[in-house]
Amino acid sequence: MTDNTTDHNKGEGAEGPDRVIGTPSSAEGDRLVASSADPHSEHEGPFPAEETHARPEEMQRKGEKVAAAWFTLAFLGGIIFFVGYFAFSSTEIAEPRIAQYSNVTLGGGLALALFGIGAGMTVWARRVMPHYDVSTPYDELPSSPEEKGSFGDFFMKGAAESGFTKRPLMRRTLLLAMAPLGLAPIVLLRDTGPLPGDTLKHTLWKKGMRMVVEGTEREGEATWIRAEDLGNAPGGMISALPYVQPTEEHPHGLSLNEQAKTVILLIKVGEDEWKPGMTEQQLNWTHDGIVAYSKICTHVGCPAALYEQGTHRILCPCHQSTFDAADGAKVVFGPAHRPLPQLPITVDDEGYLVADGDFSSPVGPTFWDVEKED
Repeated sequence: MTDNTTDHNKGEGAEGPDRVIGTPSSAEGDRLVASSADPHSEHEGPFPAEETHARPEEMQRKGEKVAAAWFTLAFLGGIIFFVGYFAFSSTEIAEPRIAQYSNVTLGGGLALALFGIGAGMTVWARRVMPHYDVSTPYDELPSSPEEKGSFGDFFMKGAAESGFTKRPLMRRTLLLAMAPLGLAPIVLLRDTGPLPGDTLKHTLWKKGMRMVVEGTEREGEATWIRAEDLGNAPGGMISALPYVQPTEEHPHGLSLNEQAKTVILLIKVGEDEWKPGMTEQQLNWTHDGIVAYSKICTHVGCPAALYEQGTHRILCPCHQSTFDAADGAKVVFGPAHRPLPQLPITVDDEGYLVADGDFSSPVGPTFWDVEKED
């Protein structure tokens, strides 16, 4: 009985009595080892084959298509950025509604481009590139000449294994997506010119232009200002704008930019309250104790709209810059270091207050050559 069993086992195979039923024979085992060793023998990546785990080919193909789709979307985002940049002129974006559209296209296009590139790179890394189980012993920090010389070979092997050279669809869409972002900084240099010339030094105010109370400049509502509107007692103050005929584009007559540059404070000062610092020319620019100053703070451009009648102090609420209206609007406190520009005023034949020219110095925050005007 024992002999028959032994002969039966030997007849089934040459593995001997130690072979377990269900395990491959020695020949089959040799084939499995060879098939698993073949990729290792052909492995050309930067890390050893036993540390490298390649993705299945089907996963790589799907990953390439998904990454390419993200890169294409990123390219479209870059195109949206360029369209948003050139579609709205620098004068149009001064209007809040147009500025909203410009911000949406610029910000949305750039966000879509960056997100698409990031998403595509993530898909590339997780579905196309292999992942590694790398263990490296600690070595001396300085690299040997042999290690330095092998870096180029290591880099090229990594590039090949990443799929960058093998997957043309993914590579080309990535380069396509990066093109608009690479050109964007060059295009944005357009905003550095042309130079503004003297546009920052002048406003719409000109000789003979009447003044209206701010907020009443609409057609049919304009309230022109007379000298007696500020009363006989010192301390009166009116916020005013130049009167410009309203148009369909600007129902107030002025654009928001023009309003910001031309708005003034009309202040009544007693004849005996002027400070010695007021020059004869500055006094000649007043009328019947009424002086006109720009309402825009010379620090960062906030409206200096708070006025204290008893001291004739004009206060900017943003950073507490304080100006003395009785002393040429000189700075008495705060970060501003330049007086509020003064507007020469007089009256016309009908008794209305009018400008007698433009401001004495540029309006708003100080810029590079504004001191030449002081």
